[in-house]
Amino acid sequence: MATYDLEEQEQLAEVKAWWKQYGNLVINLVTIASLAVAAWQGWNWYQRSQAAQASAVNVVLMSAVQEGNTQRIKAASGELLEKFGRTRYAQLGALVAASALLEAGDAKSAKAQLEWAAENSKEELRELARLRLAAVLLDEKAYDQALKQLEGDMNPGFEALFAENRGDVLKAQGKKAEALAAYRKAQAKIDEIGKREKTKGLEQDWQAQSATIHREILQQKIDALGGGKS
Repeated sequence: MATYDLEEQEQLAEVKAWWKQYGNLVINLVTIASLAVAAWQGWNWYQRSQAAQASAVNVVLMSAVQEGNTQRIKAASGELLEKFGRTRYAQLGALVAASALLEAGDAKSAKAQLEWAAENSKEELRELARLRLAAVLLDEKAYDQALKQLEGDMNPGFEALFAENRGDVLKAQGKKAEALAAYRKAQAKIDEIGKREKTKGLEQDWQAQSATIHREILQQKIDALGGGKS
């Protein structure tokens, strides 16, 4: 039998007393930590599984788009939205499906895709969906609904496009002064971005050229309304 001196016996007594007081807590914490790790690993597996399945459906969607098969486009996109709505494949798929359906003349189905994307997508994809949906609504002369899509918060990089699209809707409504103000705001946003990029040293030649072309297009719209140079 092991023998202990007085000091060791005192240490053992302290350990036993500590474990008696805190042992259950330690066991619970270890159990919780183990469950958390298992849950995290399970979630990662689930995410990878979802992404893999969504990718397979996305391949079907892209094939249907190339074929121009609207029924297959609707079926594949519908599966993406219903089963894999949280994935980026679904968000991109909704935009792709909407473009293909619009080209096929099915504006109603395209609008449903864009409405979903505008509600469920993140960051830039959400803004693209809102812009495209507003354009569809403009074609339908649903002006108030189009303007509603162009209101609210947005990614700063899209402010010029949103302002321009508001100008297009207001012009269609016959609101000349408001349309001019929207187009000029779009030009100002383009200038702001250009200055900001130059300050950061991030502006590229292609970005500057694209901004110049966009500004010129806006100026043509302003001139068409008799707004003159800005």
